[in-house]
Amino acid sequence: MTDASGPRLMRNYLEFEKPIAELEGKIEELRHLASTGELNIAEEVAKLTGKVERQLKQTYAKLTAWQKVQVARHPDRPHVVDYIKALITDWTPLAGDRSFAEDRALVSGLGRLRGQSVMVLGTEKGNSAETRVKHSFGMARPEGYRKARRLIELADRFGVPVLTLIDTAGAFPGIDAEERGQAEAIARSIEACLGARVPIVAVIIGEGGSGGAMGLAAADRLLMLEHSVYSVISPEGCASILWRSPDQVATAAEALKLTAKDMLKFGIVDEVVEEPLGGAHRDKLAMIKLVGDRIEAALKELCVVEGGRLRARRRERFLETASAAG
Repeated sequence: MTDASGPRLMRNYLEFEKPIAELEGKIEELRHLASTGELNIAEEVAKLTGKVERQLKQTYAKLTAWQKVQVARHPDRPHVVDYIKALITDWTPLAGDRSFAEDRALVSGLGRLRGQSVMVLGTEKGNSAETRVKHSFGMARPEGYRKARRLIELADRFGVPVLTLIDTAGAFPGIDAEERGQAEAIARSIEACLGARVPIVAVIIGEGGSGGAMGLAAADRLLMLEHSVYSVISPEGCASILWRSPDQVATAAEALKLTAKDMLKFGIVDEVVEEPLGGAHRDKLAMIKLVGDRIEAALKELCVVEGGRLRARRRERFLETASAAG
């Protein structure tokens, strides 16, 4: 799409966004007509733009749980690599579990967040066919969680706070992963989080699926984006087990209570980070900046707390949230 100011981003619309797509399509048609002649379309475009904003507000104010899942999975949402590129300076990637292999589903490294040294761990889904395969669709294998454990312990040794960015449907479900100890690796990653004496801030930026997300979410501060989700199982998996029918996926999503609002109500997360109107994918830079602000604020608060107290509070919090989730 183009306008007088240059190229415009092509959007991927969700099923429930069809009315919005139609209105924005009309705006683009008018802009195209204006570019071919002397037609003055400013007034009409302003009217349609106002309608788009009202439609977005109405639509996103009443999203169902299943629609929230779709937004959380939107391919144009900012990915872990986008957050790292925009927020982390002096980035030094760190790889390998020192036992089996490097897991590219888990992007990791050292850097600085607005002057504060941080160890960053994030599940990356990829944003193209090539990168999705490269990053295993954000589903880490045991070596990914063993790498997480290694780097959390390294950060603890040198007094560097840990930041985890979570966007995964869950840990890799293949037989090879199970043979290499998937459950044990996730448990060890959680153990490393609970044993660290440095601040840990976790942010669910899209999907927080099952133990694959929990392995990185045992933190002092757990933040969720407004339209992200956090659940023990996907709605599809839940529907197939309980109802034995994919047609019940919306019912399953409601029953799972997986939205950020639900998680805040249950005390699972500490804060919900509001998204731009229409979702994070409509204004990536604004979303990333806001997440950076919230992480910075959390780290400033946590970095003045003594390490032993941090660890004790984190363990107590984990037991409390585990009880609430159960």
